[in-house]
Amino acid sequence: MVSNLLELSDNPVTRASLVKDCQALVEQELANKSGISAGAVKLAYKAVTSFAPGYYAETVNIMVPSMLEQLQPFWTDFQVAGGGSFGDYLAKRSDEVTPALLKVTDDMAGSSERAAVVKAYSTVRGGASKHIEAALPNVGALVEKYAA
Repeated sequence: MVSNLLELSDNPVTRASLVKDCQALVEQELANKSGISAGAVKLAYKAVTSFAPGYYAETVNIMVPSMLEQLQPFWTDFQVAGGGSFGDYLAKRSDEVTPALLKVTDDMAGSSERAAVVKAYSTVRGGASKHIEAALPNVGALVEKYAA
């Protein structure tokens, strides 16, 4: 089992598969959402994916190492604690994990020069925490898949 999650992004083949699975996870999470806030998230996703061909995939590729870096302290603690799934572990610590993951997207939005992307992100940022919290079990499962 990998002890340093950043190793997952060091191997180009593993990273490409991880990025593809991250994109699939986002699409799965979006498909499972309903209601007004889900509509806003889906609209923002459509805006970003339609904005420029390949932009979304490249953004996810850039974000993966930062996301893994934010998850690393939780992964280390999970390995020491032992037992259960990493997804359950993350869900139980959502009050710590969610802001750590949002730091990555906030930093990217803060440094982006693409006004349309920043605007789309700004429209959904207020409710982002609840969407991330809901996805944590699947995020943990994805990490475990590659870290095994």
